[in-house]
Amino acid sequence: MAVQAVHVCDVHNLDHVPDNASLSLYSTRFSKGVELNREATFKMPKFMVVGHRGNGMNVLQSTDGRMKEIKENSIMSFNSAAKHPIDFIEFDVQVTKDDCPVIFHDNFILYEDNGTVFEKRVTELCLSEFLCFGPQKEAGRAGRSLLRKTKDGKIVEWKVEKDDSLCSLQDAFQQVESSLGFNIELKFDDHIVYQQDYLTRVLQAILQVVFEHGKDRPVIFSSFQPDAALLVRKLTALQVYFLTNGGTEIFYDVRRNSLEAAMKVCLQGGLQGIVSEVKGVFRNPGAVNKIKDAKLSLLTYGKLNNVSEAVYMQHLMGIDGVIVDLVQEITEAVSDLIKPSKMGEEEGGDGEMEVKSKPQFSQRELSFLLKLIPELIQH
Repeated sequence: MAVQAVHVCDVHNLDHVPDNASLSLYSTRFSKGVELNREATFKMPKFMVVGHRGNGMNVLQSTDGRMKEIKENSIMSFNSAAKHPIDFIEFDVQVTKDDCPVIFHDNFILYEDNGTVFEKRVTELCLSEFLCFGPQKEAGRAGRSLLRKTKDGKIVEWKVEKDDSLCSLQDAFQQVESSLGFNIELKFDDHIVYQQDYLTRVLQAILQVVFEHGKDRPVIFSSFQPDAALLVRKLTALQVYFLTNGGTEIFYDVRRNSLEAAMKVCLQGGLQGIVSEVKGVFRNPGAVNKIKDAKLSLLTYGKLNNVSEAVYMQHLMGIDGVIVDLVQEITEAVSDLIKPSKMGEEEGGDGEMEVKSKPQFSQRELSFLLKLIPELIQH
């Protein structure tokens, strides 16, 4: 189902804003009936597993068939992930030029026409143009074939075993298993300096859909763009996390260059947590306790999260959850290694049960592992 365009001029004033909000920031309002200050209605599980772009991202050059099984960021991928015991799915949201939030990771759509490869920025397309790429929902209608640029600059055909049409954020709210939480990454281009008016317009378009169609679904926002993360926190009472590479890459914006800098952003802006590249955490394990002492949640993403031992190590370190590509494999590993088993259930009459997790590490062994991990990650 196509979402109707929401134009900024049609969006009414925000109903609930902080007392110190600037007039220019809140110059437009959401439509009547949209409750802006809806509180987060979920409690963070003891250890959370999140499906990356649904059932996992597509790595088209990979020899591992699991990395190109289902089209990433699609309704099919989201509902496939929902078949496993995960808490959330993570996906990327951008806003088209006619103010419609759509789900797509890359900044550009690539396609071929008469032997020539073209690329169009997602945010410069209108909704109808965006939806014409890939498989079409209408029977018998073929869309434009998608290409994708790999990290080494190679252009390949976006072929997966199970393809699906592109979708809007509204489609996801309406068609994905309602109990599944959404981690909505607010996607922006690292190479663009965004003005506040643009960020405000984009975030309002996204929030319009979330509050009209979210119902009771748990929602977390996250973004690598610190100003967007801080701004969406001012616009909503829902949880907002700051995404960071944790120092594994260096950016012009120093707020993005370390876990300590991410903590500062969160504490100054009232954000609820950090989502870090897992290597950044393993290289700086001492930051975990600082983050937890600051009462912030900590999630991780990255290739190492597809290794069950690395996931279990994070559980021991006190990390709150992982974003993973191999949803089935990691949820099975988490269930086996982390979920507590009930012991002595039939013993005693007070109804209390001893809870025991396996395997166990002493504090000394854990300290040794934490010291060893940064050395291993360097190689």
